[in-house]
Amino acid sequence: MGYESDKPWGGRFKEPLDKKAEAFGASIHFDRRLAQEDIKGSIAHCSMLVKKGILTSGEGEKIIEGLQEIKKEILDGKFIFDPSLEDIHMNIEKRLTEKIGPLGGKLHTGRSRNDQVALDMHLYVKKEAREIERSIILLQQVLLELAEKYLDIIFPGYTHLQRAQPILFSHHLMAYFWMLQRDRQRFVETYQRADMMPLGAGALSGTGFPIDREEVASSLDFGNLYENSMDAVSDRDFVLDFLYSSSLVMMHLSRLSEELVLWSTREFSFIELGDAFTTGSSMMPQKKNPDIPELARGKTGRVYGNLLALLVVLKGLPLAYNKDMQEDKEPLFDTVDTIKNVLSLFADMLRGMTLHKERIEESVKNDFSVATELADYLARRGIPFREAHAAVGHLVRRALESKKLLGDFSEQELNQAHPLLALPEARALASPYKAVEAKKCRGGTAPEMVREQLRRAKEILQKGSIS
Repeated sequence: MGYESDKPWGGRFKEPLDKKAEAFGASIHFDRRLAQEDIKGSIAHCSMLVKKGILTSGEGEKIIEGLQEIKKEILDGKFIFDPSLEDIHMNIEKRLTEKIGPLGGKLHTGRSRNDQVALDMHLYVKKEAREIERSIILLQQVLLELAEKYLDIIFPGYTHLQRAQPILFSHHLMAYFWMLQRDRQRFVETYQRADMMPLGAGALSGTGFPIDREEVASSLDFGNLYENSMDAVSDRDFVLDFLYSSSLVMMHLSRLSEELVLWSTREFSFIELGDAFTTGSSMMPQKKNPDIPELARGKTGRVYGNLLALLVVLKGLPLAYNKDMQEDKEPLFDTVDTIKNVLSLFADMLRGMTLHKERIEESVKNDFSVATELADYLARRGIPFREAHAAVGHLVRRALESKKLLGDFSEQELNQAHPLLALPEARALASPYKAVEAKKCRGGTAPEMVREQLRRAKEILQKGSIS
C-alpha cells in the first residue's frame, strides 16, 4: 500500500511531514482562540449547503448537531487540541468526523481553509472591535465623572514641560476624552472594514458548487461581500486597521501614563494613585511606584511592534494565500489582550486617584503663567502684540532677578515696564483665576466653556456605542 497520510492534503505525498517541520507550521496553540468563530461559520456554511441541495436536510442536521456538541466541549474545557492536526479548522473537522463518521468530511464542500480562516478572522475582529469600543466608552465615562468632580480646580498647563498657562484640571482631563472619542470612531471604521464576508472564495478562485454567498453573509450578519475571490483570501487590511487603531489608543493612554507618573512624583506631588494600582520597593520602604501607568507606557511599544510586524509580513506577498499569513494571528491576539487589559485598569485606577488640591493651588500661584494675560491686555489696548510681549518679558526677567512674582510688583515698578500695566484692571489680571476665566472661546478653559464641553460629552455618551 505504501505511505498513508493522516493529513487532509496527504494524498499527494509519499513521506510523512518531519516532526520539527510539523511543530513549526502548527498554529493550533494560538488559533484555538478562533474556535467559536470557526464553528459559527461552519454552521452557517452547512445551513447554506442544505438550502442549495448540496447536502440533504438530514446530513445538515447531523453536522450542525455535531458542531454544537463540539462547541460545548470546547467551552467546558473537555476538547483535546492535537498539534499534529495543524490548526483549529482541522481539529474541529477531525472531532466532527469522530462523532458522526465520514459525513463530517462533507462539511468542507465548497470551501477551503483559505477562505475559512479569513472568515474566522473577520468575525473575530468585528467582535473585538465592538468590545473595545465599549471599553473606551467606560473610560470616557470615568474621565467625564472626574471632570465634573474637579471643575473648581485650577491646574498648571504646560508646553515643553515648562509652566505655560493656568487651566482647569477638568479641561486637561477632557482632552483625553476627545482623544478617546476619535479612537472610538476608528474602531467603528475598523468594524466596518471587517464587515466583509470572504467565504465562497475557496482557495483563491471561488468554487464550482452552486453556493449562495449572500445567504451565508446574511446569516452571519455581514453587510458586504468581497467582489474578488483572490482579494478575499489574501486581504488582511482589516487586521492592520485594528492594529493601527489599537496603536493610537495605546499612544493616547501612554501620554496619560506619562503625566500620571510625573504628577505622582515628589517633585510635582499633584496626585496620588491608589494603593491597589501601585507597588512598593523590596529595599526602600518609602517607595510607592506607579507600575500600572509605567507598564501601559511600556506595552505601547509592544502594540506598535505588532502593527509593524504584520506590515512587514504582508509587504512582499504575491497573491493569493501564503503560509506567511499565519503570522497575522499572534500580533492580533496579543494586541487584543493588551489593549483590553489596559483600558479596564485605567478606568478603575483613575477612579481611585487622589488630587493634592493645596499643592496644585500653590503651584498655579507661584509661577509666571499669567504673563500671557498681561501681554494680551496690552494688545487689547492697541499695543502691537510683539511690543506687548517684549514689555511683559522684561517684567518677567526683572521678577526672576528680584525673586518676585508678577503680582508682587508695585504700581511704580509696573509703570516702568509699561504705563498700562500699572492700571488697576491690568494688575487684577495677575491672577490664575482671571486668566482661566478669560479663555471663553469655544474649546477654551473658561469654566463656562468647560461646562459646555461636558454637556457635549454627555450627549455623545448618551447615544451609546457608535457601532
